Amino acid sequence: MTSQRTCILGFLISEEGLSPGAIPPIWPGSIVNPATYDFPITIIMETVMGAWSDIVIRGDPSLEPACIAAAKRLVERGAIAISADCGFFIRHQAAVAAAVNVPVAMSSLLLVPTLLGQLPRAAKLAVVTADSSHCGEDLLGVGDPADRARVVIDGVEGGEFLRKALMRPPIPTDVADIETEIAACVTRLRAAHPEIAALLFECTGFPCVTPAIRRGTGLPIYDIRGLLRLTLASLS
Repeated sequence: MTSQRTCILGFLISEEGLSPGAIPPIWPGSIVNPATYDFPITIIMETVMGAWSDIVIRGDPSLEPACIAAAKRLVERGAIAISADCGFFIRHQAAVAAAVNVPVAMSSLLLVPTLLGQLPRAAKLAVVTADSSHCGEDLLGVGDPADRARVVIDGVEGGEFLRKALMRPPIPTDVADIETEIAACVTRLRAAHPEIAALLFECTGFPCVTPAIRRGTGLPIYDIRGLLRLTLASLS
């Protein structure tokens, strides 16, 4: 009989202005909260120094060495898979995956090509993001123009969630407010694109309301938590 592999999931964490070695606050429903998952899991974190949310969202190539260094520290500490606390870290997905010998899933946006393959050709996939002004085609991993046309994007920029996330240090938004902002975004998307057959949440702060939005829309909804469950299930 073989023993079950310990599930240690490592996270690259955005800058929160904490002292070196300090642990960021862990909120209920957060993806870095072990209680969020349906099975026993240990979560370890490494802050990417200088990676404030506004810098990560708009993209800054100079963060890449710090991302790689943080990922290597996570592996040294026992991580069997690596993710990140912001979906816009996907810009560094390839570099981090090439630098470590464990699976890397930096963003739910990695699911876009797979989800398009699950849907009828006439259907559309809606990506709901924290900031649609910085969520461009280059982050979707879709080369075929016909498939790209099947992806529609909108975000909650201008709302309380992003405003608070961009503070230095960031402060949390009430779950009820997150749900309200996302529900309004989804309503806009569906009114403009009745062909939407599934939703993908880019932001790692959105999974706390995935069940509520799923109930309200009746649509399949995918997020980073689902991708991480799949990744860890393949390793345990």
